[in-house]
Amino acid sequence: MFWVSGFFFPQAFLTGTLQNHSRANRIAIDKLSFEFVIEDQRTWKDVTAKPKDGCYIYGLFLEGCRWDDNIHKLGDSEPKKLFEEFPMIHLLPIENRLIPDTGIYNCPVYKVLSRTGTLSTTGHSTNFVMYMEIPSGDSEEKWIIAGVAAFLSLKF
Repeated sequence: MFWVSGFFFPQAFLTGTLQNHSRANRIAIDKLSFEFVIEDQRTWKDVTAKPKDGCYIYGLFLEGCRWDDNIHKLGDSEPKKLFEEFPMIHLLPIENRLIPDTGIYNCPVYKVLSRTGTLSTTGHSTNFVMYMEIPSGDSEEKWIIAGVAAFLSLKF
C-alpha cells in the first residue's frame, strides 16, 4: 500500500513495480503493462496484506469528473465540487496485455495542478506521471472536453 503522492519521483516507483514483477516471473519488462483495477469497495485502511502481484496505490484526486461507486465508472462532477478523491488502485502488471479501445478514458496523471512541466535529464516530465485507464460509459471526447485529469497534489 503506497501513498503515491508522497513520492518525489513517482515514475521511478512505477518502473520499479514493473521491474519487480519482471524479475520475479522471468518476463521481459517490455512485455508488461499495468491493468488499473479500481478498488472502490474498500479503502487503503482496509488492506491488511500485499497483493500477490503489483501494488496498491492511493492519494489521487480527479478534476472535471468523479468516480461513481454505484456504476463503477466515471461520472459527472457533483455541483460545486472541483476535485474528488479517487479510490485506491491496484496496479496489476500483465504480460502482453491488450489495451482496450472502448469503455475507458486514458486519464492523464500529473503531480500538481498546473499541468505543465519540463523534460528532465532522465527524459521524464517534471509534472506528467502517466496515463491511467479509467472505466467510462461515455466517450473519451466527453472527458477530454471537460479537461478531466488526475493529480497527486492539489497545490500549485
